[in-house]
Amino acid sequence: MNKNFNSKKRFIFIPLLVIAFLFLVGFLVMFLWNQTLPAIFGFTTITLWQAMGLFFLCKLLFGFGKGPKRGGPPWRKQHINKDLSGLSETEKEKFQQYIYNERCFWDRSTYRTKGDESDQNNNNL
Repeated sequence: MNKNFNSKKRFIFIPLLVIAFLFLVGFLVMFLWNQTLPAIFGFTTITLWQAMGLFFLCKLLFGFGKGPKRGGPPWRKQHINKDLSGLSETEKEKFQQYIYNERCFWDRSTYRTKGDESDQNNNNL
């Protein structure tokens, strides 16, 4: 009987908690907007409903927080997977090597572009 009662509580408590959380986030967005943007840029103040709509729009555009490696808009990953699905294994390896050699400079001691290399070779002559 107690387990059944707890499940009935959950059907009432969880939706109320979600609604309260959405209003809290909307109020936070409204407060931050109304305290900063009118003073800095001269924008008008917004209402709670506009703040909730702005928050929902940002979540649609920038993703729903799936973590640092999987975040971002939901259509980005689908687009990349669709483009790379037709490649063979050798083409995928060539593509990975190209990305590593041409675009990944964070583990290299110097950052040079192709134009810099040719300029350096011309200066040595």
